[in-house]
Amino acid sequence: MVKLLNKVIAAFGSSRITPDDARFSDVELLSQKLGQAGWHGLVGGHQGMMAAFSQGITAGSGHVTGITLEVFPTPPQNSLSEEKRATDFFERMQILIEQPSAYLVLPGGLGTLAEFAMAWDLLAIKILEPRPLLVYGACWEPLMDMMQQQLVMSVDSSFQCIQYCETHEDVLAALAV
Repeated sequence: MVKLLNKVIAAFGSSRITPDDARFSDVELLSQKLGQAGWHGLVGGHQGMMAAFSQGITAGSGHVTGITLEVFPTPPQNSLSEEKRATDFFERMQILIEQPSAYLVLPGGLGTLAEFAMAWDLLAIKILEPRPLLVYGACWEPLMDMMQQQLVMSVDSSFQCIQYCETHEDVLAALAV
């Protein structure tokens, strides 16, 4: 049995979204509110959405642990409170999926989709204990609509594991803060 960390939320998101993108500052502000509400962060890197999330959690007095890959260098300017190096993607993914008490899926690409899909399926088939799986950002709803129409899911209730959040208030309410 995996021990869930108390009030730790894993953020999955693009490493390519830059600080001049409005989504960056939006996620930073949202994450600051999470930090102020007592949440701590778990991320798989230190760039893009993960940087925005880390900077916000830290500004809100939270602690952020980065589960980063040994093959990639860590930039000296990063906002992680702590870094744990994983030897490969599978070890990194296992920690990001098993340890948090909630997930926040941010705008992203294929890596984000892989992390999201793994957490989602393991929740749906009840390998993981129930916990919030929050999808944040306009990019996800059309994709989820298409998946609901086209994919054969592991269980009929798969989509009940996901909570769509359009605003900061939706995220905070879903986490009951």
